[in-house]
Amino acid sequence: MSSTLNTGDGSSVGASVLVAVGRFLVSLFVPVMTFLVLWGGFLFLRDSGASQLVITLVAIVWGVGGVAALYWTAYWLVIHLPIHIQPKLEPYLFVGPALVALAWFLTIPVLRSGWLSFFDNDSTQFIGWDNFRFVFTNRSMVVAWRNNVIWLVVGTAVSVVFGFIIAIVADKSKWERIAKAAIFMPMAISMVGAGIIWRFVYAMDPNIGLLNAIVTTLGGHPQNWLILRPWNTFFLIAVFVWGQTGFAMIVLSAAIKGVPGELLEAAEMDGAGEFTQVTRIVLPYIKSTIITVSTAIIIATLKTFDVVFAMTQGLDGTEVLASQQYKQMFRYFNYGRGAAIAVIILLAVIPVVVYNVVQYKKRGDI
Repeated sequence: MSSTLNTGDGSSVGASVLVAVGRFLVSLFVPVMTFLVLWGGFLFLRDSGASQLVITLVAIVWGVGGVAALYWTAYWLVIHLPIHIQPKLEPYLFVGPALVALAWFLTIPVLRSGWLSFFDNDSTQFIGWDNFRFVFTNRSMVVAWRNNVIWLVVGTAVSVVFGFIIAIVADKSKWERIAKAAIFMPMAISMVGAGIIWRFVYAMDPNIGLLNAIVTTLGGHPQNWLILRPWNTFFLIAVFVWGQTGFAMIVLSAAIKGVPGELLEAAEMDGAGEFTQVTRIVLPYIKSTIITVSTAIIIATLKTFDVVFAMTQGLDGTEVLASQQYKQMFRYFNYGRGAAIAVIILLAVIPVVVYNVVQYKKRGDI
């Protein structure tokens, strides 16, 4: 009797397994068909001789619709799995594509750059640390290092100080919203666009260049500011500060508004002036926010490229690490040296990022 029951139980379990496998195989039909349709769209975009308008429309539908279709079919596949497996796979279903994209566009290029940095210009011969010796000893690279340090110190300090001062002043003004909108507006402009705008400001012709127009009005002579060493680097940093001050102002202003009013009222009752309130209460209270804003701007200065390349292309002593990387890779076609510079920039940014993450964890933000 027990053997009969065991046989019956075994057959029912086997039947349920077959049903589950059958459902899973049937559910594969939808993802497979989706993949075939997307592959057909890719072949059409690659090989079609259709008009540019048709190809553009197909690319939009194929790209946006394809991502939605992939998510939908993957979810379709998961919900047809056994119940005890579904909760384990669903988180990876939605996070997985982002992780794959991050690995494909970030992790793999970083590893590949690190590998190429030990090879010669055409990546065929292993040359060890020669490319890194070039990074630290070549004359142009020494200039780039010097300028990056100036960018880091001056660009960060001026942006944060101006942002803080404007946040304090605007917070007490009835025109606060208008003033903040005007200061923040350059953030909406790309750094390339900002560089082009400021090329007109620095133009030598007084009829075009605002700065030379002011100089000649005051009785001076027009200057070609962008080739005036070493001050041209500071003129470029001014463009960066113009763009970053708005960011610093907005973040610091939000932090300042979070300072308890009771503290400021108590300090005022004790006879503390506005300067004392700012230095003894406001600054210590928003210290973590100042550090966060500073580290964000430091990362931007370490990676700075667009302002330099749009305005001077790194000529006349304005080279930075990123402009040298671009030139080595895409102008001189020395992929080993370009990869080595990229690795150095990455290594310079990592400690700042790690510090930010540690500070976020201490505050409980992550």
